[in-house]
Amino acid sequence: MSMFRERQRAYLMLENGRIFEGISFGSKGTVIGEVVFTTGLTGYQETLTDPSYYGQIVTQTFPLIGNYGVNSSDSESEKPYLTGYIVREWCERPSNFRCEGDVNSWLVGNKIVGICGIDTRCLTRIIREAGVMNGVITTQDILSDTSERGRLLEQVRNFEVVNAVKSVTADKVRVYSPEKDANLRVVLFDFGYKRNIREELVKRGCEVTVVPAYTTAEEIEKIFPDGIMFSNGPGNPAENTEIIENIREIQKLNIPIFGICLGHQLMALANGAKTHKLKYGHRGANQPVIDTESGLTYVTSQNHGYAVDGESLDKSVGFVSHINANDKTCEGIRYTAFNARTVQFHPEACGGPLDTSYLFDEFVENMLESRKGV
Repeated sequence: MSMFRERQRAYLMLENGRIFEGISFGSKGTVIGEVVFTTGLTGYQETLTDPSYYGQIVTQTFPLIGNYGVNSSDSESEKPYLTGYIVREWCERPSNFRCEGDVNSWLVGNKIVGICGIDTRCLTRIIREAGVMNGVITTQDILSDTSERGRLLEQVRNFEVVNAVKSVTADKVRVYSPEKDANLRVVLFDFGYKRNIREELVKRGCEVTVVPAYTTAEEIEKIFPDGIMFSNGPGNPAENTEIIENIREIQKLNIPIFGICLGHQLMALANGAKTHKLKYGHRGANQPVIDTESGLTYVTSQNHGYAVDGESLDKSVGFVSHINANDKTCEGIRYTAFNARTVQFHPEACGGPLDTSYLFDEFVENMLESRKGV
């Protein structure tokens, strides 16, 4: 008998009251979160372990997930931070020489509640038209139990993702060194960083010191870094007032800075710009981005629900260096008042396009030139 027939029913209920009936996938139980979708055809394990999904229920638009299984090498963090997982169908018998298990067993082992067997195309269209909304995945029979359905619906409508960075950042400093002697020392702020950001720096000869999100400029100076990396991360960037204030002091150190995703947003906020929530965000591996200086278009991997308002940036501080080709939102800033540049997309892109990995090379070159006093 198929494993699908042996499983119990599960339900997805959106804050507008719409209910999808499907099959329990991963752990059983009830979870509430912000329902979002991602368009990547591959890289589902990277998605599952990206801390930027903290507090969110992730929907995969690609209809079959898990065909190459899971392994111990492709995770972007030590554990998953997403709240729940939605797929159309998962592969019961994955096939790949690196496979160490199936995605359902992995979800059970990590206590992630999911649902499969629903019309993910319909769900995605609802989110695209109405905007991101909260939802609940549950194995309780909310179709029959109207009182429980009403109770959960109230909780769903009151849900909000808060204290996101505090919930995912490291609790101590960790140092990662290349196999050969390090040429440069980089401080990587952990706002919910993806492991491949660290690895892209290490393979370029950098010793990477990962520090907690609330590390101060004074503490950074004691490390004597050649460069500073502000990482990706989850949640509303504007809620991180303490970090934003720290960045105002850190950028005065005149040390080369490179920011990605949330790091890009926080640096913009530190310099007087504004951010706003997107209708349904950019999540996937096929987002076109235009370099405003060269006119070239790059295919990028993205995962963000907020964007910087490029028009709100003081022109004496910097300028918008990249825009999204679809909706023209800000995708990058090159600062003229500081030795810094930031991007909204993910140039490390493990499980996605590598078109913009050259930005790490530019960061390394910038650090070397800065050390020489160029």
